[in-house]
Amino acid sequence: MADVDYQHLEARLGRALLAQRLKIQTHHVARLFGSGKVWFHIEHIRLLHRIIRNLLKAAGLYWRGHRNALTVQVNSDDLPCPDLPEAFAGFRLLHISDTHIDANPELLDILIRLIEPLEYDVCVFTGDFREGTFEDYEMPVRRMLELHRHIKTKTYAILGNHDAIEMVPALETGGIRLLLNEHVMLEHGGSSICLAGVDDPHYYETDNLDKALEGVPENDFKILLAHSPEICRKAAFAGINLYLCGHTHAGQICLPGGRPLLTNSKCPREFHAGLWRFEEMTGYTSRGAGTSSVAVRFNCPPEITVHTLRCK
Repeated sequence: MADVDYQHLEARLGRALLAQRLKIQTHHVARLFGSGKVWFHIEHIRLLHRIIRNLLKAAGLYWRGHRNALTVQVNSDDLPCPDLPEAFAGFRLLHISDTHIDANPELLDILIRLIEPLEYDVCVFTGDFREGTFEDYEMPVRRMLELHRHIKTKTYAILGNHDAIEMVPALETGGIRLLLNEHVMLEHGGSSICLAGVDDPHYYETDNLDKALEGVPENDFKILLAHSPEICRKAAFAGINLYLCGHTHAGQICLPGGRPLLTNSKCPREFHAGLWRFEEMTGYTSRGAGTSSVAVRFNCPPEITVHTLRCK
């Protein structure tokens, strides 16, 4: 993979936040305790992953859970956006999150098959392209670019807590525009709305919403891509209208009825999955397309979602 231009990334993310991210990536990314918004990071305990897999196999549940993890649902919903410009009524966003694309060799072909017939205006990824947190990132980048070749529209994305900043240049060369505390304006029907994205707020805590919204008029309709729902209050008070995120996997392993055992996020339970509302802001937390730590799901199917924006 080509050398990374860190000066270019510094200009986009900001010097202090890039330095913070690189320091954590280099020295602290494998720590189990203490960093980020939650105290304990199960994704770093490889021995525990093996123990869980072996226990599920011994109980005769592993392969059923693995099949569940590959049964990706395509969901369609209407998102109520009262301040949406009328020109964007019916505008469709294909929302894909948490592919962890290198964790499950079968997932790439499944996602390609599901995406091919869909109709949408823009595609957005809300982070966690890779499974590892400190290993090779070149193979997940190649797989994501293979997936992207089957996406028919412009694509915007943010990094998650599993992703390395060094992935940015290759992803962008392949056509996926990363928003590193940045925004773009989406044009449609003679009108425009703001699409902003922040860097990972969960583990690296390198999000900067003020920078992402710099220069955006206060009354403009604003969509925010954030990896986790954990900055929902900050976003609502900053005037975000629509908040799209993932990270939680909605628990991935849930009790009957969908009650999660663990969501690895510090926010109210109602923000862990699906459609939610905070103050005047609409939010949606994807259950994710992939799996983390152990390639199984129970009572919590994976998803990709086509969101249709509605004025009412």
